[in-house]
Amino acid sequence: QFQLVESGGGLVQPGGSLTISCTASKKSVNRYNIGWFRQVPGNEREGVGTISTRSESTVYAPSVKGRFTITRNNTKNGAYLQMNNLTPEDTGVYFCAAFSNWFSDYVLPPSDLMEIWGQGTRVTVSS
Repeated sequence: QFQLVESGGGLVQPGGSLTISCTASKKSVNRYNIGWFRQVPGNEREGVGTISTRSESTVYAPSVKGRFTITRNNTKNGAYLQMNNLTPEDTGVYFCAAFSNWFSDYVLPPSDLMEIWGQGTRVTVSS
């Protein structure tokens, strides 16, 4: 197994951009698909997007499609979430997670399919 650590969160103004990172402690992460989720206090954790093991496929939530881009660099054991045109509704704690079996090319997997989670990084979008 391995650990996942998110970094790069912070305060950004509406309309701004931010890229956050997910770094794994071992290269075995490259056998897993990666999901990004976010959570606001009082709400359930919601899927943002996923990327397959070798970046062949990505899936995004409708609320972020066209604004967010997920990439990964398997040499660096890393995955990244580039966020553009941010709005206050994008505020939350962002988590990355690893899962073994690709779920769908059209819809995001449920959070309970994730096997390993990072600790989260907080993103605040506010003027």
